Amino acid sequence: MSGWGLGAFGYADDAGSDDEEQEGFEQRFATKDSVIFMIDTCQPMFDRPAGGAGDGEDEEESQSHFELCVKCVRSVMTNKIISSEKDLLGVVFFGTEQDKNSGGFKHVYVLQDLDQPTASRILEVESFLKDDNNSFDTNFGHSTGFSLSDALWTCSNMFSQSSQKIGHKRILLFTNADDPHAGNIAFQRQAKQKAKDLSEIGIDIELMHMTRPGKQFDLTKFYQDIIHTADDEELDVLPDPAEKFEELLNRVRAKDHKKRTMGKIQFSLGKDLSLGVAIYSLVRTQTKPYPVKLYKKTNEPLKSKTKMFCEDTGELLMPSDIKKFQSYGGSDIIFEQEEVKEVKKFGDPGLLLMGFKPRSFLKRYYHVRPCQFLFPEETVVQGSTTLFSALLQRCLAKDVVAICRYIPRKNTPPKFVALMPQEEELDEHNVQITPPGFHVVFLPFSDDMRKLKFAEDQPKATTEQIDGAKDVIKKLQFKFSSENFENPVLQTHYRNLEALALDRDAPDEVVDYTAPDHDMINGRAGAKIEAFKELVFPDGYVPGAKPPAKRKAAGADGAAKKAKTENVDMQQYAQEGKLNKLTVAVLKEFCQQTGLSAAGKKGDLVETVKTHFGL
Repeated sequence: MSGWGLGAFGYADDAGSDDEEQEGFEQRFATKDSVIFMIDTCQPMFDRPAGGAGDGEDEEESQSHFELCVKCVRSVMTNKIISSEKDLLGVVFFGTEQDKNSGGFKHVYVLQDLDQPTASRILEVESFLKDDNNSFDTNFGHSTGFSLSDALWTCSNMFSQSSQKIGHKRILLFTNADDPHAGNIAFQRQAKQKAKDLSEIGIDIELMHMTRPGKQFDLTKFYQDIIHTADDEELDVLPDPAEKFEELLNRVRAKDHKKRTMGKIQFSLGKDLSLGVAIYSLVRTQTKPYPVKLYKKTNEPLKSKTKMFCEDTGELLMPSDIKKFQSYGGSDIIFEQEEVKEVKKFGDPGLLLMGFKPRSFLKRYYHVRPCQFLFPEETVVQGSTTLFSALLQRCLAKDVVAICRYIPRKNTPPKFVALMPQEEELDEHNVQITPPGFHVVFLPFSDDMRKLKFAEDQPKATTEQIDGAKDVIKKLQFKFSSENFENPVLQTHYRNLEALALDRDAPDEVVDYTAPDHDMINGRAGAKIEAFKELVFPDGYVPGAKPPAKRKAAGADGAAKKAKTENVDMQQYAQEGKLNKLTVAVLKEFCQQTGLSAAGKKGDLVETVKTHFGL
């Protein structure tokens, strides 16, 4: 039997529930996603803008569209190694004079088959940024006689011939030509039919179009019949053609992975009226990846297996042999696994509408955990999108939030949440900044709220001091966004790994944007800060200065430490097994005096001393 506390029911210690849900999210979607970068290599993709190359932004503006595409591919490969190294990536050139593909199609060159991103594959892509156009002309060449249908067929073959199980399949098509088959009706018809066939078998085609200087990219000429969007996207709101690398990179990063749900549940609005919704996590805490244990002989990852044995007999226990119990009244009450599930069950997973409250009902101090995001899901209930959109529009119009009971999955306690509506927002290039839907704001229970009691003799700030602090805060306010700040520790970790994998001399420099900009602070609020100091601190006081250390008799500390070590017969302590009774300071002092290693914790020091005496 195994001990079982109150927390096993799911009542206590809910602080880690969010982490558990995130772990379940990762395990549930263990299938590999796949992306093929399909790059147009006709001559216009290699044309550089007028003007010479310079530094910084001028150098970026002087690059060809092909170089921008290669930089995007390299960036995605690098990010995939960190975020989802098991996903599969491939690179296909179309419009080349040379050809290399399993179908024998002309003017289609498969640079990299579908496989996981590696350092060697990244270096191969980077080599195109170092070579000039003459090198590409010699090795690959350019041709306008290609068929887009053949290129799409090649990508389809790469998906079907992959030896690994693939979840989502996506093609990112890079081009700056809005009518690649102008005047060739047969090629146009074949490409449109092939794109339709790929959409029907679950292969998405995303257009990453770019605009050439002095020309407009007209989608109506050809590509509006090639792009078949997913159910949750609209065809008439395609982004404008990209002109700069950052614009193209942002669109590629938004499209290189499939949006994955944390769960699909029903949202009940009343009797016999419900719709299907999917739960998403828009923001997660980024941490360092866990270390992977490898077998030292073959360097293969180890797989852990857990087996339960009876403590008394040593017999292997099956899952049905393991019981749980709760101690009550001096006796152990045994529960079967089914009984435990029934005790923990409060209802079926889903959302139940309780009513509406004004938007002002939500307070900042209600925040107890990160929000989730709600979006309609047609696979759960047909017609959910229409009903969801109507509910969203009315909540926005009336400026209210919906209060619901929320059970995210089986055997989890219910929570009360507020659904805060959010309207879709697009930037100047028609790229979505915020999606339409509801933020799921978790509300605290009454037990989570408490009143703080302060001692009456605590000093209180005067009105003048409070006004001075307000002046400083107003001067230092800025538009905050968490996306503008990167974790310098994580970035340094990944840059070091990248430099090691790509055999570079030194990692790229990491700029710590979280460090305070003292020049900017002094420029904007220097006078206000000095005035605030005069209001709060007494004359001659320096904020942050350490108080002067108390003087001790010369050699007092050294003599005391030496006396402690000299008074201890370390060999006798080691032979009697009493080393654990000594302090870490005494053990380290002995190790340093005898030339032994003083690194590690107390247990390591004890073992070092034992080894020194041959024990």
